Amino acid sequence: MNDAGFDAVIHAPNRLQICALLSATAEIEFKRLREHLEVSDSVLSKQLKVLEEAGYVRAVKRTDMGRPRTWLALSSRGRKAYTAHVAHLKKIVGGAALKV
Repeated sequence: MNDAGFDAVIHAPNRLQICALLSATAEIEFKRLREHLEVSDSVLSKQLKVLEEAGYVRAVKRTDMGRPRTWLALSSRGRKAYTAHVAHLKKIVGGAALKV
């Protein structure tokens, strides 16, 4: 089986969870994402930086009640990459079941 569709950037567990959460919503606040993943700010920031550098996630800073907040969303490129990666994983899992 070739690896077309497999994306090593997305595949890391925290990044896969980030993409899964972002794929289900238009955007999510950094704090909510961090709480859902149960990771520290620094861990989440590091994972988001990798996704942003790949062009998969975009961050927008807004002020809410005088406090700066960061909102995150999958870019169209990120959504396509995530969808392809999930399809590839399903193909691997489905193929493994057929070979048993």
